[in-house]
This record gives sequence, structure tokens and C-alpha cells, in this order.
Amino acid sequence: MDLPAVSYLFVPGNRPERFVKALAAGADQVILDLEDAVPQADKAVARDAVRAALDPASPMAVRINSADSQWFEDDLALCGLPGVAAVVLPKAAQVADIARLRAAGAPSVLALIESAEGIANAVQLASADGVERLMFGSIDFSVDLGIEGEDRELDYFRSQLVLASRLGGIAPPVDGVTTAIDDADILRAETLRGRRFGFGGKLCIHPKQLTVVHDAYLPTSEQVQWAIRVLDAAKLANGAAVAVDGKMVDRPVMMKAERLLQAASRLR
Repeated sequence: MDLPAVSYLFVPGNRPERFVKALAAGADQVILDLEDAVPQADKAVARDAVRAALDPASPMAVRINSADSQWFEDDLALCGLPGVAAVVLPKAAQVADIARLRAAGAPSVLALIESAEGIANAVQLASADGVERLMFGSIDFSVDLGIEGEDRELDYFRSQLVLASRLGGIAPPVDGVTTAIDDADILRAETLRGRRFGFGGKLCIHPKQLTVVHDAYLPTSEQVQWAIRVLDAAKLANGAAVAVDGKMVDRPVMMKAERLLQAASRLR
């Protein structure tokens, strides 16, 4: 069973000299960015650089500009090109915009939620055809709502994205970026917070963040040993009631154990 990506690494679309380095950095998915990382004057140049770099042998995601921007129509031409693994739609809020990406050939869509409207429509977006995952643009979201802070102030909205993803039947959402590039402790704490809330991955803005993010999503040795004990006990019980570490084991507990071992196998 293939598990969803844990790390997504942004690389500016107007910096083609960084594309190969990004691919070699170890991210589960590289995102060539045509939006926030690219100045307005460089939009066309960045689009041409991304088009030239796309390679079916090394598929990458592409973050296009938002549907309400002047560059959206031109960016649509990239959606169906060979080498595009997925299209990241910033400021995702309307299912109709997802449909436009799919009509343009996008193999799948990563819907970046960055506004009140996006949160309000999160279940519809998660349920839309072709949406692979929801992503949390926490910085832009905070600006849109006038929220000061990105910790407990956003807990409710993080939970909304986890719930919407589950209701939409898609993989757990991806948490927003950590801007503290050189502070591994902050990055680890924020990544673990996302994991506790039910997020399944994190957006990264620098290759040095990848190891910390991967480690944070790696089950501990204690969790792995617990999962092995649970599944071994359940197998020996052959359907009968069984307890592990003084607690009853039922189907949800076994599913949790299976997921832990899948994650351990994938990330180690």
C-alpha cells in the first residue's frame, strides 16, 4: 500500500538552477512554485522555466497562480503537460475552479486553503473530483481572518481541515510552512503538533527542513513494538477478544497498529 507524501518542498519557479537540487534533496514531492515565490515581473519567465523542466521521469507538482489572478489562464496551459504530478491551487475556495484545472488536464489537485471561504467550503473541496489532498496556507489564512498568531489560534481551523478530508474520503491534509528555517526545535514542535491534530504531512520551504519533518512522522520504537504486539495478539486470538498491555484490542486499535507499521516501513 502506497502511503501519501509526508514532505512537500517548494522551489521558486524562476530559479531553475535549484530544480535539480530540490529533486535530490529527499522530499516526497517537489512543488515548482509560480505564485508567492515569484515576483510579478518574473511570472512569464518562471512559467517558461517550469515548462522546460518538466520531465515524466521525475514528476513534480506545480503551484499555479490563483483563479482570481491575471496569470491563471496562462498557467492552465501547464496543467496537462507530461511531468506534472499534481497541480497546487492556491486560495482554493470554489469547486468550479477545481473543475477548470481538471478540464485543463491536471492529473490531480492539491487544494491550498488560505481563506475563510476556503475553510467554509472545505468539505466540498475535499469531495471534488480529482482533489488529492487539502493543504493549509496558515500564514495567508491568518491574514485573511485578522488572526494574530499561528499556534492555538488556528487549532479549530486545523481540525476543520482534518475533518473535511476524512469526510471527503481523501488522505489527511498537509500542514502549513514553518518560516523558522534555522530553528529545528520550532520546526519539530510544529510538525508534531500537526501530526497530533491528524495532519499527514507538511509544506517545507528549505531542504534542511526535510529530515526533521520526516523524523517527526516516523513512529517511535515504542509505538512500533506496541503495534507488533497488538497484531500478533490479534492473530493468535483468531477473532476472540484479546487484551494487550491491559487494554482491549478491537478493530480500530488493529487499524491504528497497521498504519503505524506501514508508516515505519515507508519512512525508515
